[in-house]
Amino acid sequence: MRLIIAVDGPAAAGKGTLAKALAAALDLPHLDTGLLYRAVARQMILAGLDPAADSGEQTAHALQPEDLQRNDLRVPEIDRGASAVATQPPVRAALLKRQREFAMASGAVIDGRDIGTVVFPDADLKFFVTASAAVRALRRYQQMHGMADPVQAELEELAAEIEARDRKDAERPVSPLRKADDAVLVETDHLDAKAVLAHALSVVRSRFSA
Repeated sequence: MRLIIAVDGPAAAGKGTLAKALAAALDLPHLDTGLLYRAVARQMILAGLDPAADSGEQTAHALQPEDLQRNDLRVPEIDRGASAVATQPPVRAALLKRQREFAMASGAVIDGRDIGTVVFPDADLKFFVTASAAVRALRRYQQMHGMADPVQAELEELAAEIEARDRKDAERPVSPLRKADDAVLVETDHLDAKAVLAHALSVVRSRFSA
């Protein structure tokens, strides 16, 4: 089945987990577009550039597959850097072609912040995954520290950073984060990954079971 499925949503809402599992269940390729922006930010920092002040266009054009495999792309410094470079139109233009080419050959599940609104506005199916900032902060903490008892001050700091990124992503003039009008809303505060996947698969089956 050749489908293009867009999965959008804010940071740590569970969109990446859903997209990866959905792709595996449907035997489709998966692309986490957020990693592209994270990798651009990391490569800029390694080159002595400031993602918030310097152009990332050259870095985006030069991005290599191995740059997406680094294990230091999901840390607060790169959260901020990715959000900064994502506001740069030349960076978005450089990465847009790569994203579209990835999916056009055989279909894909693609997650990000503007997949259903900009990258693939005519996607066969769109999901918008969201959760409260408090829940997302706890998930991000667990990504960094495992299941250890959370430190409240660090959780509050993560929640504040997540809310700040939400505002920046929603208010940026280029490809702002927003739910596409035809996207299926999935709120994950009280759902684990298995339940979210089951719900998404039921939507897929209802749309494409003819």
